[in-house]
Amino acid sequence: MTTVTELDAAATDAVSEAVAALSGRRIAVLTGAGVSTDSGIPDYRGQGAPARTPMTVDQFFASDAARRRYWVGSHLGWRAFAAAQPNGGHLAIADLETRGIATGVITQNVDGLHVRAGSRRVVELHGTMRRVFCTHCGQVFDRRDLAERVESDNPWIRIPENIALGPDGDVRPETTEGFRVPVCTVCGGMLKPDVVFFGEFIPAAKFRDAEQLVQGSEALVIAGSSLVVNSGIRLLERARRRRLPVVIINRGATRADARATVKVDAGTSEVLAVLGAALVRPL
Repeated sequence: MTTVTELDAAATDAVSEAVAALSGRRIAVLTGAGVSTDSGIPDYRGQGAPARTPMTVDQFFASDAARRRYWVGSHLGWRAFAAAQPNGGHLAIADLETRGIATGVITQNVDGLHVRAGSRRVVELHGTMRRVFCTHCGQVFDRRDLAERVESDNPWIRIPENIALGPDGDVRPETTEGFRVPVCTVCGGMLKPDVVFFGEFIPAAKFRDAEQLVQGSEALVIAGSSLVVNSGIRLLERARRRRLPVVIINRGATRADARATVKVDAGTSEVLAVLGAALVRPL
Protein backbone atom coordinates (compact mmCIF):
# COMPACT_ATOMS: atom_id res chain seq x y z
CA MET A 1 0.00 0.00 0.00
CA THR A 2 1.40 3.39 -1.03
CA THR A 3 0.69 6.05 1.57
CA VAL A 4 -0.85 9.23 0.17
CA THR A 5 0.49 12.18 2.15
CA GLU A 6 0.00 15.97 2.16
CA LEU A 7 -3.38 15.62 0.44
CA ASP A 8 -6.86 16.10 1.85
CA ALA A 9 -9.46 13.32 1.75
CA ALA A 10 -11.01 14.44 -1.53
CA ALA A 11 -7.65 14.67 -3.28
CA THR A 12 -6.58 11.30 -1.86
CA ASP A 13 -9.71 9.67 -3.25
CA ALA A 14 -9.18 11.37 -6.61
CA VAL A 15 -5.57 10.16 -6.78
CA SER A 16 -6.77 6.60 -6.14
CA GLU A 17 -9.25 6.98 -9.01
CA ALA A 18 -6.50 8.35 -11.22
CA VAL A 19 -4.25 5.39 -10.45
CA ALA A 20 -7.07 3.01 -11.37
CA ALA A 21 -7.65 4.86 -14.66
CA LEU A 22 -3.95 4.99 -15.60
CA SER A 23 -2.51 1.69 -14.37
CA GLY A 24 -1.05 -0.49 -17.10
CA ARG A 25 -1.24 2.31 -19.69
CA ARG A 26 1.47 4.33 -21.42
CA ILE A 27 0.86 7.95 -20.53
CA ALA A 28 1.44 11.25 -22.32
CA VAL A 29 1.85 14.23 -19.98
CA LEU A 30 0.84 17.83 -20.77
CA THR A 31 2.07 20.50 -18.36
CA GLY A 32 1.39 24.18 -17.79
CA ALA A 33 2.76 26.94 -15.60
CA GLY A 34 1.35 25.42 -12.40
CA VAL A 35 3.96 22.64 -12.57
CA SER A 36 6.76 25.19 -12.07
CA THR A 37 5.33 27.28 -9.22
CA ASP A 38 7.11 25.12 -6.62
CA SER A 39 10.35 25.99 -8.40
CA GLY A 40 9.73 29.68 -7.69
CA ILE A 41 8.31 30.64 -11.09
CA PRO A 42 4.92 32.38 -10.79
CA ASP A 43 1.80 31.04 -12.46
CA TYR A 44 0.02 32.98 -15.22
CA ARG A 45 -3.53 32.67 -14.02
CA GLY A 46 -3.57 30.93 -10.63
CA GLN A 47 -4.60 32.52 -7.38
CA GLY A 48 -2.21 35.35 -6.52
CA ALA A 49 -0.71 35.46 -10.00
CA PRO A 50 0.85 38.83 -10.86
CA ALA A 51 -0.99 41.14 -13.21
CA ARG A 52 0.32 40.72 -16.74
CA THR A 53 0.60 43.04 -19.71
CA PRO A 54 2.38 40.70 -22.14
CA MET A 55 4.20 42.08 -25.11
CA THR A 56 2.76 40.98 -28.42
CA VAL A 57 4.84 39.87 -31.37
CA ASP A 58 3.64 42.90 -33.36
CA GLN A 59 4.87 45.27 -30.66
CA PHE A 60 8.23 43.51 -30.49
CA PHE A 61 8.86 43.81 -34.23
CA ALA A 62 7.38 47.28 -34.70
CA SER A 63 9.12 49.32 -32.03
CA ASP A 64 12.75 49.88 -31.02
CA ALA A 65 11.49 51.06 -27.62
CA ALA A 66 9.44 47.88 -27.16
CA ARG A 67 12.44 45.69 -27.98
CA ARG A 68 14.61 47.67 -25.60
CA ARG A 69 12.01 47.27 -22.85
CA TYR A 70 11.77 43.54 -23.57
CA TRP A 71 15.49 42.89 -23.46
CA VAL A 72 16.07 44.90 -20.29
CA GLY A 73 13.23 43.15 -18.45
CA SER A 74 14.08 39.75 -19.86
CA HIS A 75 17.72 40.07 -18.85
CA LEU A 76 16.88 41.22 -15.33
CA GLY A 77 14.69 38.17 -14.90
CA TRP A 78 16.99 35.74 -16.67
CA ARG A 79 19.41 35.11 -13.82
CA ALA A 80 16.63 34.31 -11.34
CA PHE A 81 14.71 32.36 -13.98
CA ALA A 82 17.76 30.29 -14.97
CA ALA A 83 18.58 29.54 -11.32
CA ALA A 84 15.23 27.79 -10.75
CA GLN A 85 15.55 24.07 -10.05
CA PRO A 86 13.24 21.20 -11.08
CA ASN A 87 10.77 20.27 -8.34
CA GLY A 88 9.22 16.97 -7.34
CA GLY A 89 6.64 17.15 -10.10
CA HIS A 90 9.26 17.51 -12.85
CA LEU A 91 11.30 14.69 -11.34
CA ALA A 92 8.27 12.39 -11.03
CA ILE A 93 7.43 12.86 -14.72
CA ALA A 94 11.04 12.18 -15.74
CA ASP A 95 11.07 9.03 -13.61
CA LEU A 96 7.88 7.75 -15.24
CA GLU A 97 9.50 8.20 -18.65
CA THR A 98 12.67 6.40 -17.52
CA ARG A 99 10.52 3.47 -16.36
CA GLY A 100 8.68 3.31 -19.69
CA ILE A 101 5.34 4.42 -18.19
CA ALA A 102 5.31 7.94 -19.66
CA THR A 103 5.86 8.33 -23.39
CA GLY A 104 7.09 11.90 -22.93
CA VAL A 105 5.98 15.35 -21.88
CA ILE A 106 4.37 18.20 -23.80
CA THR A 107 4.84 21.50 -22.01
CA GLN A 108 3.45 24.99 -22.41
CA ASN A 109 6.34 26.29 -20.27
CA VAL A 110 9.51 27.92 -21.57
CA ASP A 111 11.62 27.36 -18.45
CA GLY A 112 13.40 24.18 -19.58
CA LEU A 113 12.86 22.48 -16.21
CA HIS A 114 11.58 19.23 -17.72
CA VAL A 115 14.80 18.88 -19.70
CA ARG A 116 16.89 19.63 -16.62
CA ALA A 117 14.87 17.11 -14.60
CA GLY A 118 15.92 14.37 -17.02
CA SER A 119 12.93 14.04 -19.34
CA ARG A 120 14.20 12.99 -22.77
CA ARG A 121 11.18 13.38 -25.03
CA VAL A 122 10.02 16.93 -24.41
CA VAL A 123 7.83 18.90 -26.81
CA GLU A 124 8.14 22.58 -25.85
CA LEU A 125 5.00 23.98 -27.45
CA HIS A 126 5.82 27.61 -26.72
CA GLY A 127 9.56 27.35 -27.27
CA THR A 128 12.36 27.83 -24.77
CA MET A 129 14.22 30.67 -23.11
CA ARG A 130 17.46 28.69 -23.53
CA ARG A 131 17.90 29.91 -27.10
CA VAL A 132 17.85 33.17 -29.05
CA PHE A 133 17.88 33.39 -32.83
CA CYS A 134 18.49 36.00 -35.50
CA THR A 135 15.35 36.91 -37.42
CA HIS A 136 17.45 37.77 -40.47
CA CYS A 137 20.04 34.99 -40.93
CA GLY A 138 18.68 32.36 -38.53
CA GLN A 139 21.85 32.04 -36.42
CA VAL A 140 21.05 30.51 -33.00
CA PHE A 141 22.69 31.67 -29.75
CA ASP A 142 22.77 30.16 -26.26
CA ARG A 143 20.97 32.46 -23.83
CA ARG A 144 23.80 32.16 -21.30
CA ASP A 145 26.29 33.53 -23.81
CA LEU A 146 23.91 36.33 -24.76
CA ALA A 147 23.44 37.27 -21.08
CA GLU A 148 27.19 37.71 -20.70
CA ARG A 149 27.26 39.93 -23.79
CA VAL A 150 24.35 42.04 -22.51
CA GLU A 151 26.16 42.62 -19.21
CA SER A 152 29.39 43.47 -21.00
CA ASP A 153 27.61 46.01 -23.23
CA ASN A 154 25.55 47.39 -20.33
CA PRO A 155 27.79 47.27 -17.23
CA TRP A 156 25.40 49.54 -15.31
CA ILE A 157 22.75 46.83 -15.14
CA ARG A 158 22.24 45.39 -11.67
CA ILE A 159 19.90 42.57 -10.70
CA PRO A 160 17.51 44.11 -8.13
CA GLU A 161 16.92 42.52 -4.73
CA ASN A 162 13.51 40.93 -4.08
CA ILE A 163 13.02 40.65 -7.81
CA ALA A 164 9.37 40.45 -8.94
CA LEU A 165 9.81 37.69 -11.47
CA GLY A 166 7.15 37.11 -14.12
CA PRO A 167 5.98 33.66 -15.30
CA ASP A 168 8.04 33.93 -18.48
CA GLY A 169 11.20 35.18 -16.78
CA ASP A 170 10.38 38.83 -17.33
CA VAL A 171 10.79 41.75 -14.93
CA ARG A 172 9.31 45.20 -15.44
CA PRO A 173 12.37 47.51 -15.47
CA GLU A 174 12.52 50.90 -13.79
CA THR A 175 14.30 52.37 -16.81
CA THR A 176 15.53 51.32 -20.25
CA GLU A 177 17.48 54.50 -20.94
CA GLY A 178 20.91 53.89 -22.42
CA PHE A 179 20.41 50.15 -22.86
CA ARG A 180 22.25 48.63 -25.85
CA VAL A 181 19.98 46.02 -27.44
CA PRO A 182 21.91 42.88 -28.46
CA VAL A 183 22.14 42.15 -32.17
CA CYS A 184 23.31 39.17 -34.20
CA THR A 185 27.11 38.93 -34.18
CA VAL A 186 27.00 37.28 -37.62
CA CYS A 187 24.93 39.74 -39.64
CA GLY A 188 23.86 42.49 -37.24
CA GLY A 189 20.22 41.43 -37.52
CA MET A 190 17.43 41.56 -34.96
CA LEU A 191 17.46 38.90 -32.23
CA LYS A 192 14.37 37.23 -30.84
CA PRO A 193 14.03 34.67 -28.05
CA ASP A 194 13.02 31.22 -29.28
CA VAL A 195 9.58 31.50 -27.68
CA VAL A 196 6.07 31.97 -29.01
CA PHE A 197 4.98 35.55 -28.27
CA PHE A 198 1.38 36.55 -27.75
CA GLY A 199 -0.09 36.91 -31.21
CA GLU A 200 2.11 34.17 -32.70
CA PHE A 201 1.02 30.65 -33.63
CA ILE A 202 2.66 27.50 -32.37
CA PRO A 203 4.75 26.13 -35.27
CA ALA A 204 2.78 23.46 -37.11
CA ALA A 205 5.63 20.94 -36.90
CA LYS A 206 5.83 21.41 -33.13
CA PHE A 207 2.12 20.80 -32.69
CA ARG A 208 2.36 17.69 -34.88
CA ASP A 209 5.06 16.37 -32.54
CA ALA A 210 2.68 16.88 -29.62
CA GLU A 211 -0.16 15.16 -31.46
CA GLN A 212 2.06 12.20 -32.27
CA LEU A 213 3.05 11.84 -28.63
CA VAL A 214 -0.62 11.69 -27.63
CA GLN A 215 -1.37 9.38 -30.55
CA GLY A 216 1.28 6.94 -29.35
CA SER A 217 -0.09 6.87 -25.80
CA GLU A 218 -2.94 5.16 -23.98
CA ALA A 219 -3.81 7.93 -21.52
CA LEU A 220 -3.26 11.66 -21.00
CA VAL A 221 -2.31 13.43 -17.76
CA ILE A 222 -2.68 17.23 -17.73
CA ALA A 223 -0.87 18.94 -14.86
CA GLY A 224 -0.73 22.57 -13.80
CA SER A 225 -2.71 24.03 -16.69
CA SER A 226 -6.01 25.88 -16.57
CA LEU A 227 -6.38 24.92 -20.27
CA VAL A 228 -7.24 28.46 -21.30
CA VAL A 229 -4.78 28.16 -24.20
CA ASN A 230 -6.45 26.39 -27.13
CA SER A 231 -3.48 24.12 -27.86
CA GLY A 232 -4.10 22.27 -24.61
CA ILE A 233 -7.79 21.82 -25.36
CA ARG A 234 -6.98 20.52 -28.85
CA LEU A 235 -4.67 17.86 -27.41
CA LEU A 236 -7.26 16.89 -24.80
CA GLU A 237 -9.84 16.44 -27.55
CA ARG A 238 -7.41 14.26 -29.53
CA ALA A 239 -7.27 11.97 -26.50
CA ARG A 240 -11.03 12.02 -25.93
CA ARG A 241 -11.76 11.08 -29.54
CA ARG A 242 -9.75 7.93 -28.97
CA ARG A 243 -11.60 7.37 -25.67
CA LEU A 244 -8.38 7.59 -23.66
CA PRO A 245 -8.54 8.25 -19.91
CA VAL A 246 -7.77 11.92 -19.16
CA VAL A 247 -6.57 12.92 -15.69
CA ILE A 248 -6.37 16.64 -14.85
CA ILE A 249 -4.24 17.75 -11.88
CA ASN A 250 -4.63 21.42 -11.02
CA ARG A 251 -5.26 23.57 -7.98
CA GLY A 252 -8.56 25.22 -8.87
CA ALA A 253 -10.93 24.91 -11.79
CA THR A 254 -9.84 24.39 -15.38
CA ARG A 255 -11.64 24.94 -18.64
CA ALA A 256 -12.07 21.17 -19.13
CA ASP A 257 -12.88 19.71 -15.71
CA ALA A 258 -16.18 18.32 -16.99
CA ARG A 259 -14.34 16.48 -19.77
CA ALA A 260 -11.84 14.72 -17.51
CA THR A 261 -12.05 11.10 -16.47
CA VAL A 262 -10.63 12.20 -13.10
CA LYS A 263 -9.90 15.69 -11.75
CA VAL A 264 -7.47 16.02 -8.83
CA ASP A 265 -7.82 19.46 -7.21
CA ALA A 266 -4.45 19.81 -5.47
CA GLY A 267 -0.87 20.92 -6.01
CA THR A 268 0.93 19.28 -8.89
CA SER A 269 4.24 18.51 -7.16
CA GLU A 270 2.79 16.35 -4.39
CA VAL A 271 0.16 14.71 -6.60
CA LEU A 272 2.63 13.80 -9.36
CA ALA A 273 5.07 12.38 -6.81
CA VAL A 274 2.36 10.22 -5.22
CA LEU A 275 0.82 9.26 -8.55
CA GLY A 276 4.19 8.28 -9.97
CA ALA A 277 5.04 6.10 -6.97
CA ALA A 278 1.62 4.45 -7.15
CA LEU A 279 1.90 3.68 -10.87
CA VAL A 280 5.25 2.04 -10.28
CA ARG A 281 3.79 0.11 -7.35
CA PRO A 282 -0.02 0.26 -7.67
CA LEU A 283 -2.23 1.07 -4.68
